[in-house]
Amino acid sequence: MISRVLCAALHGVDAFEVRLEVDFSRSGLPGFNMVGLAEGAVREAGSRVFTALRNCGCKLPAGKITVNLAPADCRKAGSAYDLPLALGLLCAAGFLPQDALEGFYCLGELSLTGEVRPVPGVLPVALLAAKNKARGLIVPAENAAEGAVVQGLPVYGISSLPQAMAFLSGGGELRPVAAPDMRGPDGSLLPGAGLDLIPDFSEVKGQEHAKRAIEIAAAGGHNILFIGPPGSGKTMLAQRLPGILPPLDFEEALEVTKIYSVAGLLKPEQPLITTRPFRSPHHTTTTAGLVGGTGYPRPGEVSLAHRGVLFLDELPEFKKATLEVLRQPLEDGRVSLSRAAISVTYPGKIMLVAAMNPCPCGYLGDGSRECVCGPGAVQRYRSRLSGPLLDRIDLHIEVPAVPFSDLRAKTSGPDSASMRARVLAARQIQSQRYAQARSADCTSDQSKYYGAGFCRCNAELNGKLLEQHCALGGEEQAFLGGAMRSLALSARSYTRILRLARTIADLEATVDQAAPEAGAPPAGIAGPTGDLPIRVEHLAEAISCRMLDREQA
Repeated sequence: MISRVLCAALHGVDAFEVRLEVDFSRSGLPGFNMVGLAEGAVREAGSRVFTALRNCGCKLPAGKITVNLAPADCRKAGSAYDLPLALGLLCAAGFLPQDALEGFYCLGELSLTGEVRPVPGVLPVALLAAKNKARGLIVPAENAAEGAVVQGLPVYGISSLPQAMAFLSGGGELRPVAAPDMRGPDGSLLPGAGLDLIPDFSEVKGQEHAKRAIEIAAAGGHNILFIGPPGSGKTMLAQRLPGILPPLDFEEALEVTKIYSVAGLLKPEQPLITTRPFRSPHHTTTTAGLVGGTGYPRPGEVSLAHRGVLFLDELPEFKKATLEVLRQPLEDGRVSLSRAAISVTYPGKIMLVAAMNPCPCGYLGDGSRECVCGPGAVQRYRSRLSGPLLDRIDLHIEVPAVPFSDLRAKTSGPDSASMRARVLAARQIQSQRYAQARSADCTSDQSKYYGAGFCRCNAELNGKLLEQHCALGGEEQAFLGGAMRSLALSARSYTRILRLARTIADLEATVDQAAPEAGAPPAGIAGPTGDLPIRVEHLAEAISCRMLDREQA
């Protein structure tokens, strides 16, 4: 007798359907054989499942059992096939009706006592099941809230194999898990736990120009590099950045949650990640740890920071080869990994925030302490960062030591609330501007990883959108042309200066204006495209935010 069970396997952050077929024959020698490119944990499922069935009081009759995982040419890994295998065996052996599993997707790991344990990757499987209009999804109870995030899909959480048997045989009542309430009264996603614990920018004394730079970076989604001596506040600034970033929308939250689900880092009490990730790996991290890898690729720190912040402190202390792998994610917003057996692509649209000292001792240019590094040592230190990598960082900001007068000052400049208000207003302008925009170079593969709106903020401007929304007048063209020649700027630097100037103009458009209502054009914005025109002062501030270009000139 043959039974069929629907389950799924993961490829990158997406799931594809796997049909688990069980053939139970009482003729021939008893035995168990599994085919279909199963990895170690899957091949071991037979021992776990047979023991769990016996301990739950289900003694299978002797027979020859063949299990096929189709498609047979795709690799299957992990312990999520335990529950489908157990239910398939019960159907094939007559313990469950033949049509009991029809239309259901199942996944879960079994203990030797029949307890159902949680598994990673439930959210991608739930999205697949909803797309295929499945009858329901049967998952471990701890994963049920994660699957219920997908609307329109009945998700049943079970804690033991006997409970699943009772439900499928019609002898036990099991209600679908209610979808978690993650939205506020206005329909927006509720902020996740811990957002109120982010320290405030008012605690940072001095460094007003650095605060301005980080506000520009947050408003446009730009990458930023802080350069300054130890104790100048570089890490303090970076740690406070998440407090002024705009909240995730539902589409972005699904993208982030899928990555954490696949990586096995999703907490049961937080089925949907609603705050932007902030990842801060140590400088000893490996290349595989940063972008993903090992024998079977897993999401690395870049992907775990998708739609959020990747903070790299002591940037030159990272291995140069490790830093160079950031070039593609910073340019394309995704990580492509190729191995002998598999090639996968992970999302990696990040906001890079990095910090470094100006020299090995840290005090080059510091008026209070003398630098002990020779010119050769400084050059070797700086050469750990390649020009192409620095070109991909929009803002290079000097953060000098804080003078005593600023440390003792009672006022400390803008707080996070006021900075966040301006950032949100600027992002709303960008959201309305790019709502219907599509890049001419946007392929279906890129849409898959960027979402429906290919361009979400100014840092993603390219091609025709860049020409359209960063058009310059005659005076502005002359000014930027002179700066390009005198500073010997690259084409990539030119693009980044235009993006920065566009963000600075957007921030200016929000000054003394209330946030516009949803769907309405922002007030006070002029120009043929509805944008505040980029002026010379915007370009000048953008160029001043790239100190390394000036130093190399």
